[in-house]
Amino acid sequence: MNNEILINVTPQETRVAIIQRGVVQELHIEREAHRGLVGNIYNGVVKRILPGMQSAFIDIGMEKAAFLHVADIFSDDRDNLNQMPIEHLLHEGQALLVQVVKDPIGTKGARLSTQISVAGRLLVYLPFENHIGISQKIGNEEEREHLKERLTRLKGENCQQGFIVRTLAETASDSDFESDIEYLRRVWGDVKIRAETCKAPSPVYQDLDLSVRVLRDFLSEESEQVLVDSRETFQKMEAFAKTFIPKFANRVNVYTSERPLFERYGIEEEIEKALSRRVNLKSGGYLIIDQTEALTTVDVNTGGFVGDKNFEETIFKNNLEASQAIARQLRLRNLGGIILIDFIDMDNETHQQSILEELEKSITLDRTRMTINGFTQLGLVEMTRKRTRESLAHVLCETCPTCSGRGEIKTTATICYQILRELVRESRQYNPKSLRVIASKKVVDFFHDEESQSIAMAEEFIGKTILLQAETIYGQQDYDIVLG
Repeated sequence: MNNEILINVTPQETRVAIIQRGVVQELHIEREAHRGLVGNIYNGVVKRILPGMQSAFIDIGMEKAAFLHVADIFSDDRDNLNQMPIEHLLHEGQALLVQVVKDPIGTKGARLSTQISVAGRLLVYLPFENHIGISQKIGNEEEREHLKERLTRLKGENCQQGFIVRTLAETASDSDFESDIEYLRRVWGDVKIRAETCKAPSPVYQDLDLSVRVLRDFLSEESEQVLVDSRETFQKMEAFAKTFIPKFANRVNVYTSERPLFERYGIEEEIEKALSRRVNLKSGGYLIIDQTEALTTVDVNTGGFVGDKNFEETIFKNNLEASQAIARQLRLRNLGGIILIDFIDMDNETHQQSILEELEKSITLDRTRMTINGFTQLGLVEMTRKRTRESLAHVLCETCPTCSGRGEIKTTATICYQILRELVRESRQYNPKSLRVIASKKVVDFFHDEESQSIAMAEEFIGKTILLQAETIYGQQDYDIVLG
């Protein structure tokens, strides 16, 4: 297993594992009931303009209104547009063609742009821009210029639309480009017709579903095979591959073994690991990854790694291994936004620079735009990763009902002392004949063992009988006091 794409399909969801250099690098999950919106185009209606935030809420037919910032309103006269407030550009009730650039995340609605684009395999079509752009992942300046010249020639002198050359296009032939251009123009023609005939708010273009999108975005010369465990999905993928990437069509295969695909390749285990806070390193060190609404933090620890006799070299080697693991984990977990990394302290500036270089090198596999800002004054590495979709944890998990997402619950002792205080208060307020405490078995056992004397003292103090009742369905923090 070196470079493969594995696709598991059920009626409820599609899961994709991207394997590069023998390691799972990305996981994608799309559920039928909650498909992602990124790339979709809508006829929207301006519902509310917020001059103070220079933004507007747009109705695109979803339960939650989407968000459009003035910076995401596109015009050919960009310089003049930058000086105009949003209330001079839009008005409430206005119909507007918009595209989702960021899925709804948490309590926030989808983020929109009026800079419309349609992605193909090799190119991204820009119907409202006469511009040729080249993927930042293509670093060779000579190659970038060559690709730009080819696209300018192939799109035609009279063409007023633009294109962005994707990373996969680096080795594409002219005929490959021409096929992609023809396909994208055909798609845009359909979008225009729907945009002109559909009443707002309504969808006018939906991006490809995950199984086909993966072929468009990931299948390349380096891909050894694509395995999918659904014959119906395989037929759809095979048809797409034969039409748009015929030279790779024979690499798409159906998986027929009785043993589940993700189990056979160890993907289920990788998914569970990707949901854990702790990531073990081969050397014995480990990472602790915490995701909050504002940012993601990564703490690097040596753990059992003792390394060489030279302490500085030991720290450096641990941090070097950690930087490689961090780059993979950010991609695997789809963590975006602000990221702060707390490497083990290094006084050697050469070592610090080497860590940053290793981090830069390790993120080159990631298609998502990332920026490394270097070490802060506090010795933390600050970086950003563009966030367009929910993280893996947010897709698969929900807030813990016991701790409400804090990651901690009150100790047994804390709950017991809280109950004792409440017993005194309830007794004084209602003067019952007896009081029954219903709590978890752990709390009741704690009262019977460590705090049996406290219960006796409480009974004597309030002059009432206190009964203890254990309930297996109660969590550690759950309890009730029943007055008799």
